[in-house]
Amino acid sequence: MFCRLKEMRDEEAYIVYRGRFNFVVLNTFPYNSGHLMIAPYRHVESLEKMNDEELMELVKLINQSITALRKAVNPEGFNIGVNIGRPAGAGVPGHVHVHVVPRWTGDSNFMPVIAETKTLPIALSETYRLLKENWPTS
Repeated sequence: MFCRLKEMRDEEAYIVYRGRFNFVVLNTFPYNSGHLMIAPYRHVESLEKMNDEELMELVKLINQSITALRKAVNPEGFNIGVNIGRPAGAGVPGHVHVHVVPRWTGDSNFMPVIAETKTLPIALSETYRLLKENWPTS
């Protein structure tokens, strides 16, 4: 999935930012509005397979994602995590990635439980535009 995305046009793939070793993409099946994923260009299955330069940039991109999300959608908190391996919940088990999920008080409701549906208060295209506009310059 990530290998295919990195070859697409930014707007088409919802790629918010391209670094030297990693890229930041808006999750098109988000847990919450503004759900970002950070993935290395290199196809590696786990963090310990990444080199120091890749890891340093990945951590910086987590911070930049938090900054951009605070400016763009003003969340009250964040969930940040990595699922390594299918038993741990990795949806793309062969390509490691970090989730940065903005959270608000009361953002979970009955819809996912009753209707197996997640409601999003803002369109992906609008979230993408806001994140691009608010991405830190350094």
